[in-house]
Amino acid sequence: MARSIKKGPFVDYHLMAKVEAARASNDKRPIKTWSRRSTILPDFVGLTIAVHNGKQHIPVYVSENMVGHKLGEFSHTRIFKGHSKAGSVSAAADKKSSMAAPAAAASTAQGKK
Repeated sequence: MARSIKKGPFVDYHLMAKVEAARASNDKRPIKTWSRRSTILPDFVGLTIAVHNGKQHIPVYVSENMVGHKLGEFSHTRIFKGHSKAGSVSAAADKKSSMAAPAAAASTAQGKK
């Protein structure tokens, strides 16, 4: 469910204070934050915000296209290693074991007749 328009977008006050300080001093250093729930405002554009993903801070350079999204959307918490390829050793072993199981079941079924 979306947040009420009357309330406006949610941004943690400590993050907003850091952004305002960086804007005032024209500081380009990344702003560290653990607030993944904060909404990106137009004031954030052009800044680098280091968002915590549970293990480390991921630097996120904020562009105009990101306004309205949450900071957590740009700092993934899970790492996708990829699917195994069809010709790889582990895929071949999995295929052989899955093919051997039905054949073994069929041979035991025939032996009981």
